[in-house]
Amino acid sequence: MASNLTKLFEFFSLIGQLKRVQRTGWVLHKVSDPESVADHMYRMAMMSFLVEPSSGLSKERCIKLSLVHDLAESIVGDIAPADGVDKDDKYKREKTAMSHISTLVSEEIGSELMSLWLEYEEEKTAEAKFVKDLDKFDMIFQAYEYEQLENKPGFLQEFFDSTEGKFRTETVQTWVTELDRLRNQSSPLRGHSSPHTRDFGQSSSKRESARVKPFIHGE
Repeated sequence: MASNLTKLFEFFSLIGQLKRVQRTGWVLHKVSDPESVADHMYRMAMMSFLVEPSSGLSKERCIKLSLVHDLAESIVGDIAPADGVDKDDKYKREKTAMSHISTLVSEEIGSELMSLWLEYEEEKTAEAKFVKDLDKFDMIFQAYEYEQLENKPGFLQEFFDSTEGKFRTETVQTWVTELDRLRNQSSPLRGHSSPHTRDFGQSSSKRESARVKPFIHGE
């Protein structure tokens, strides 16, 4: 029992590590308060929660794929192109990490975690293709939010350029089109109040809030 709990607590610790691993792209671009891998995966899971039965996709599977797809980064970190690691080596490192993580839980659950990770990597199912699109969309949505929060329109353009023409699912393509429209017409920090409020700077009652321009119906 003690051995099983030791493994389980290591699993919990690795999941917690995802809350501390910052997304490399934002760190390299020196954005304020870079999101964590856990932040990224959580919003993807909530996006997956919106899957309609009429889409033919399994909502449950999309949520699971979103929650598992970057799990290996709890061990290997968020490996980005700027790190100079080729795709094969990145895949090997992450697969090795997933193999270890899978041993920390029951055989059944470990097998499911590995199966979900491989499904996402191989993109052989409609759900995996959809979640791959969510991965890219969350990135550009986050880039848009940082441009708004930091009042620097266009300074993360390369993230939009890197995903241009790479979205394959109709739903996400629609989201991308609308995001591009909003981004092209918006002026950051136009004085609107917003539910997207984040605080930056030192812990102080005098800290100022940066605001994201809200999405207003009909704009």
